[in-house]
Amino acid sequence: MEYLRFVLYGLIQGFTEFIPVSSTAHLKVISLLLGIDDPGASLSATIQLGSVLAIAWYFRNDIFNFRNQSSKNFLEYFLHERLLMSMFIGTIPIVFLGGSIKIFIPSFFENVLRSNISIALVSFLMAFFMYLADSSKRGSINIKNHNYSDSFFIGFFQAFAILPGVSRSGVTISSALLAGWERGEAAKFSFLLGMPAISLAAIVEFITSFNDFFLLGFLPLLVGLITTFLSSLFAIDFLLKYFSSNGLKIFIIYRVIFGVVILLNL
Repeated sequence: MEYLRFVLYGLIQGFTEFIPVSSTAHLKVISLLLGIDDPGASLSATIQLGSVLAIAWYFRNDIFNFRNQSSKNFLEYFLHERLLMSMFIGTIPIVFLGGSIKIFIPSFFENVLRSNISIALVSFLMAFFMYLADSSKRGSINIKNHNYSDSFFIGFFQAFAILPGVSRSGVTISSALLAGWERGEAAKFSFLLGMPAISLAAIVEFITSFNDFFLLGFLPLLVGLITTFLSSLFAIDFLLKYFSSNGLKIFIIYRVIFGVVILLNL
């Protein structure tokens, strides 16, 4: 049963990290509905590493393409590569906000924002925000022609993803659309921007909850990470193909239904 529980956590995390419906909210709510333990912020952040590995693998050519860069060392490459610099700039807001809360209000997420009613209300707000973005005029900004100000703008909204129920992919894709990005490019940049943010969150949670991980067991956690990796690959591929042609409508409807279901089960 322990392994099945971690497989379930991995499936929920993998499918909902990139589909704009909030992985944290689904890990909490579905676990409660099925009568199993809420994984909590620490375990949730740790199995998200499987999602990071999935992004790195799926976009490996975009991230680790060192062709024609043989004359540069890594630091020079990083400073001159637009995509990597954009990912760095876009990560600054969430590091600043998340770090501040973690240092000064360490129990804020567990005591206040992880409640069911909070997640339901945030789901409704996100549905409205996504509707505004989906209704906005089609843009022409992409990864090749964007400015660093575009990266910071999307990163600013990504910082709100520390609130359970927001959905990191949902808020970054929506903010990119409002800024004038192409649909497919907005989703792609959203996924890439998530790599440093998700990784940092997992590392911080691992360090601050180091002793708790010995209670989880290595093998069940490994099973959860592998399941997260495989389901994340599927979710990334699905959303990139579906969203480019269909937009956010189905996810907006789902978020409203999800919020209603939560309220009905309070």
